[in-house]
Amino acid sequence: MHNDDSQFRATSIAMSAIGVIRTPFQQSEGTPIQSAAANGAKGVVELFLEFVPGLRDVADFDRLWLIYLLDRAAPPQLTTRPYLDTQDHGIFATRSPARPNHIGLSAVRLVGVEENRLHVADVDMLDGTPLLDIKPYVPDFDCFEVTRVGWYAGKTARDVVADGRFEARKPEGR
Repeated sequence: MHNDDSQFRATSIAMSAIGVIRTPFQQSEGTPIQSAAANGAKGVVELFLEFVPGLRDVADFDRLWLIYLLDRAAPPQLTTRPYLDTQDHGIFATRSPARPNHIGLSAVRLVGVEENRLHVADVDMLDGTPLLDIKPYVPDFDCFEVTRVGWYAGKTARDVVADGRFEARKPEGR
């Protein structure tokens, strides 16, 4: 166990977008809170041209993990009241977008591939979201049977949409 984490605190991590995600959602209010609750909402992942060779064989998968930047999320909150509960919880026990590192993760359904565009369904992100990475969804790796789901027990996101509480607010006068 390494006790001196000062080297990591001073380290900045640089990432660049590999594309942009197009969806029908312009603001967080009314956006599905999870891809499983998106009811087939359609979107298009537009990969920057230099990354197109990386799409080889991707059409053979039903689902993909999209990893993206929550670029319009509110500043980080270490405790938060999520959409599915009336109590506050630690940020790492929720899927709130107001995280220390604004990274989002969604398992979307791949509908088709056309040049640098992936047609997807079950989108739950805002239009214009910067894409950081794509990984195939593989049930043998990504699906685990569990017995504990914490405060989520008995809750469902099927009919819940965002209300805007986690979206960054523009300064007055802009």
